[in-house]
Amino acid sequence: MLHLRVICPAERTEEVVRLAEASVGTAHLVVLPGAARNPAGDLVLCDVAREAAEHLLRGLRELGIPDSGAVSVEDVDLTLSRRADKAEAEAPGEAADAVLWEELTEATHEESTLSVTYLAFLTLAMMIAACGVVLDNAILIVGAMAVGPEFGPLAGICTALARPAPRLAARSLTALLVGFAVAMLVTVGFSYFMDWVGLFSDTKLDAERPNTNFIYRPDWFSFVVAVLAGCAGTLSLTSAKSGALVGVAISVTTVPAASNAAVAFSVDEYHQAWGSTEQLLLNMVGIVLAGTCTLLLQKALWAGTHGRRPLPGHFPGAHPASRKDP
Repeated sequence: MLHLRVICPAERTEEVVRLAEASVGTAHLVVLPGAARNPAGDLVLCDVAREAAEHLLRGLRELGIPDSGAVSVEDVDLTLSRRADKAEAEAPGEAADAVLWEELTEATHEESTLSVTYLAFLTLAMMIAACGVVLDNAILIVGAMAVGPEFGPLAGICTALARPAPRLAARSLTALLVGFAVAMLVTVGFSYFMDWVGLFSDTKLDAERPNTNFIYRPDWFSFVVAVLAGCAGTLSLTSAKSGALVGVAISVTTVPAASNAAVAFSVDEYHQAWGSTEQLLLNMVGIVLAGTCTLLLQKALWAGTHGRRPLPGHFPGAHPASRKDP
């Protein structure tokens, strides 16, 4: 269940209440007249099944509540209520399959913003990966994968293409391109320093490196892995049962490739640098393509689920707030 807190002008409260009452999957409706001070208005509280929340949120946006008041959504970890159980049973679909587009847009907005923290994490991840590719150390590569934050902008691009949202796309693309450009430049400087102190060398980079040579040798397997990683990462964002480490799989085809390109450039291994760059671009395209297709498929499947079981108040010619209980 999700908990909704709505602040609305007093003259819109009745419409909000009727919308909540007419929506499948809602329970525990509470109205506190005059409780809100900033902005001034009434406070409406209710719980809603996750799989029915998108309909209710869309209705609140159509009523203009976000412009004149506020809508907040919180996860409810535990609800002991027979009415809540009934609401979840009535809601179409499964909670784990529901996509809350407002929540997804907000999450990707935060993760795809170009900030000092984002640049710091990406740069540190690439420097760790640089040490990993020179030493052919898979453990360091995994460490860099865990630190890298670049899936945020990639997910933002996927969300923007599926929704669509031009501003989110522009913000995500800026964070991705500028972030990698800055991080790669810093990693080149880091590689020069490590070479100066004798820790990096072109001999180590030219070695066979069986654990990490896939990073600069793009092939169809690389694209397949990128597609699978893009699907897994997108599902981890949209599913209510996502795992925290799913995003680690995304970085295997991005941060290490960019790091290898930077290190190879610093020791004049331009052929290897170009191969790593191809790997990076190929994998980014694969992740974005797979992520966007995953979101579009989820959108179509969820629309089909709701289409087979119409929500109350959404029959032809009727306004959501016009439904009366029998």
